[in-house]
Amino acid sequence: MKSLAYLIVGSFLAAPSAQAVLVGQDAPSVSAPDSEGQVIRLDQFGGNWVVVYFYPKADTPGCTRQACSLRDGYEGLQEANATIIGVSLDGVEDQAAFKEKYKLPFTLLADKDGTVARAFGVLPEGGRFAQRKTFIINPDGQVAHIFDRVKVSKHQEEVLRILMHLQSGK
Repeated sequence: MKSLAYLIVGSFLAAPSAQAVLVGQDAPSVSAPDSEGQVIRLDQFGGNWVVVYFYPKADTPGCTRQACSLRDGYEGLQEANATIIGVSLDGVEDQAAFKEKYKLPFTLLADKDGTVARAFGVLPEGGRFAQRKTFIINPDGQVAHIFDRVKVSKHQEEVLRILMHLQSGK
């Protein structure tokens, strides 16, 4: 019998989403507008390593540290042939302002209706914010690694280390 766990998200109680994506599964085929309003489909990056990271809210302290960590390590992540995509439930304008303010060189998706977050299982039932999780998707479109606990200030180091390990095939 499965037990129902509850998570404290922000200042309210919410049940976790039942549709959590697992390592080895195909990444969800989803789309959302980016910070410029252009619709981006996750499957358009097929054949590449993709790092999809979810964060609760643009321009908040933890989310800013996480984004800036990935920004500061962007060159190394590019050398590892990784495409970085940030996702939150913020709107296009909020994502554009966040991207511009912190000079973020990667794509930010505006998942205002939570479709992408729900597809990845990071939006608790009734939740207003995505959980902070990161997914590494391999060139075959499968989830290769999930970061359930993210160290926001050192996230790029964690991602690069795991990405290099996955790419080495060891």
